Amino acid sequence: MDSIGLVEDKMPHAVCIPFPAQGHINPMLKVAKLLHHRGFHITFVNTEYNHKRLLKSRGPDSLKGLPDFQFETIPDGLPPPDIDATQDISALCQSTRTTSLVPFRNLLSKLNTTSHIPPVTCIVSDGVMSFTLKAAEEIGVPEVLFWTTSACGFLGYMHYPHLMERGLTPLKDTSYLSNGYLDTPLDWIPGMNGIRLKDIPTFVRTTNPDDFMLDFLKGEVGRAYKASAIILNTFELLEKDVVDALSTMLPRVYTIGPLSLMLDQIKDYSLKSIGSNLWKEESGCLEWLDSKELSSVVYVNFGSITVMTPQQLVEFAWGLANSNHTFLWIIRPDLVAGNSAVLPSEFVSQTKERGMLSSWCPQEKVLSHPAIGGFLTHSGWNSTLESICGGVPMACWPFFAEQQTNCRYSCTHWGIGAEIDNNVRRNDVERLVRELMEGDKGKEMKTNAMVWKKKAEAATSPVGSSLLNFDNMVSEIFFSNIGN
Repeated sequence: MDSIGLVEDKMPHAVCIPFPAQGHINPMLKVAKLLHHRGFHITFVNTEYNHKRLLKSRGPDSLKGLPDFQFETIPDGLPPPDIDATQDISALCQSTRTTSLVPFRNLLSKLNTTSHIPPVTCIVSDGVMSFTLKAAEEIGVPEVLFWTTSACGFLGYMHYPHLMERGLTPLKDTSYLSNGYLDTPLDWIPGMNGIRLKDIPTFVRTTNPDDFMLDFLKGEVGRAYKASAIILNTFELLEKDVVDALSTMLPRVYTIGPLSLMLDQIKDYSLKSIGSNLWKEESGCLEWLDSKELSSVVYVNFGSITVMTPQQLVEFAWGLANSNHTFLWIIRPDLVAGNSAVLPSEFVSQTKERGMLSSWCPQEKVLSHPAIGGFLTHSGWNSTLESICGGVPMACWPFFAEQQTNCRYSCTHWGIGAEIDNNVRRNDVERLVRELMEGDKGKEMKTNAMVWKKKAEAATSPVGSSLLNFDNMVSEIFFSNIGN
């Protein structure tokens, strides 16, 4: 992956701005690193709150020392929360939409008048931070929107306006959540064979005609058409029908994933060492895994946003305990809604010889560790892709947004997952963990996961579709603008 030849004294400058949540920051930083490796000056824009969290988790010197790669901040417009946690997603969406344009515009102006850095030549913005399109237009540079969802999740969001026009959402009343209505087939959506209303990102499950998130996402997908291009962290073979459908709707769509494998092509350690975890990683997880047998450990992590009730936590705990399998369970301090995550003392004492509890970990390294045999997950897209890259089958407990869509595709299209009912029960958890780790279906899912792993590696190889798409995106969108 050599840098494309640059115009003399015209170093391109990309401003990368993620939505201010962990699952959006991680993939955006990967895109920034790939661009930097191609010869771009990078300005990475976090919110002030998340920048402080990053410095706290990684140390004050962790973001220094790499030439032409700088971090800047803008306010998120919200009061900081009481605990170290992701802010409420709806509040973040509302605040960024209404307050972030002016400080972002001011930042661009500052960058363009700073003598020792090149002027901004392009913007890579999160798909749900589309206010940035106005700023890009004002300074006359192309903007690529990075939807950090799966392609199938993004296509689900793209159909929000159509679902509203057809009267399928908002729901008439709360009985529609449980009376079978969500099983309504949506056979009119091209590229999504067998999809049901329950598989569409969950913000459609509202009874409020003025629901903010429904309106917000309708607006964000409406502005996707104005971008110079859309990039997605997926690969063509994994979601071909969906990507083909998106390509008929939008100007240009580039699949450039899995980004973690794309970064493996880079040998620059100083670039790789820039991290983005907002919680302090406990590296002891990897040493503990080193002592375990091949494919013997269940990895449990519900991501950075999922919250559950104390009762659901207890059901998961006893399901894991009763399965008699070794497990590594990541429990964030804010995992339980309104409470600290407290496990039954009997569970802790009963599983201390075969279970490890941690508050956060380097997940990509965990999922690629040979001791991991299965993944109990919320079906977030980063986690799903990282599981595919590790060749690890999944037990899926989707929480919200497009996680339901990812779960559906994992279970029915890719054959690498099995779903746990939302109303979690310890017997179901025990049964599914046993099936995942020792059953015939688990073995079949493992085989399928290894097949997809090889396809993902092929897509990100020097002649793979994702790497070629990345090259094309850089030359067709970003370099075509330099010197104009």
